[in-house]
Amino acid sequence: MSKFLIMASAIALVFGGCGQQEETTKPVPDLSAPVISVGSRTNAGLSPELAGRFSKLALDCVHREYPNKIGHIFTSAADVGTPSQLHPAFYGCFDWHSSVHGHWLLVRLLHVGEADAPWRADAIAKLSESFTAENLAEEVAYFEAPNRASYERPYGVAWYLQLTAELRELTQKDNVPEANQWLATLEPLEAVITTKVKNWLPKLAYPIRLGTHNQSAFAFGLMLDAARTSGDKALEDMLIERSKTYHFSDKNCPLAYEPSGEDFLSPCLSEADLMRRVLGRQEFADWLSDFLPNLPTDGSGDWLVPGVVKDASDGKLVHLDGVNLSRAWNLENIARALPEGDPRIESLNAAAAIHRDTGLKAVTDAHYSGSHWLASFATYLMTQRGY
Repeated sequence: MSKFLIMASAIALVFGGCGQQEETTKPVPDLSAPVISVGSRTNAGLSPELAGRFSKLALDCVHREYPNKIGHIFTSAADVGTPSQLHPAFYGCFDWHSSVHGHWLLVRLLHVGEADAPWRADAIAKLSESFTAENLAEEVAYFEAPNRASYERPYGVAWYLQLTAELRELTQKDNVPEANQWLATLEPLEAVITTKVKNWLPKLAYPIRLGTHNQSAFAFGLMLDAARTSGDKALEDMLIERSKTYHFSDKNCPLAYEPSGEDFLSPCLSEADLMRRVLGRQEFADWLSDFLPNLPTDGSGDWLVPGVVKDASDGKLVHLDGVNLSRAWNLENIARALPEGDPRIESLNAAAAIHRDTGLKAVTDAHYSGSHWLASFATYLMTQRGY
């Protein structure tokens, strides 16, 4: 038994570093390697029924102030305020980041949903109510105040960049006239956030390998897609360099140790989903062989078991419904990035289907602990936003 414990401890140490070598000795690959593009963004498997279901959850929460959780640092009594006073644009959906991706969900559905969908007018009205110059001026002031350098970093700010990226694409579609004004209104906060991210990236000595909000791989993926949409080459290059420096030498990621009890992201699969964005197709396939060497090639899907939620009313335990949705898009994206005929593709897609079906069943209004955010994950998955 003692030998087993010693071995388990050693494996756990590997999980902490995911097989990573010291950064000082790790070679940084040539950044001129081909990069896998973000790709097409269609409505994919989003039926009108699903769009209506997801939009209702967002419409019900974006201006619902309570219950509310704020990650707020007080520097004086002047900082005391209600959620809507502190964040007049993004006070709903329980917390700032969920409010941001709740608004993103509505923009995304306007982008890819049916032109005559019954929820569209409500979505436009809600977004117009949130996206005013006055509201965003307050949001900018909040981010620029002292002691807030790390506010909502990296998860919330990554979703904000995804929101402005979605608006940029929506303006090209030209069927929502308000989109141009919304984007112009949100751009000042985008500029503040982008500057903060660029200041932070060179100082981040190590990746953040968690299954929750602070995970760096998931945030990097959102930020990288956004940078490519906006044409911010400086941010794109920084994210590529950091991603390769952190992860190019990673090997044997312990997927069997996942998920942890409160995960909504997979450390291993999110990292692979990031790396397929920054490596050429064959280079990624070779990297994946070292990173996840035990991926099956028999077409099976039960090699990765979905997370189980035993109490969906518990805000932390319900995270596991999210891990099923995010795993599904990770697995699909990894499969798409591999060369045609790669023997792992079928098993990756089979596991993705199981996780997708399990995750979608949990997207309901039964408990606000899940309803305030799961629809965003479901929309990201079903509209193939990340590829």
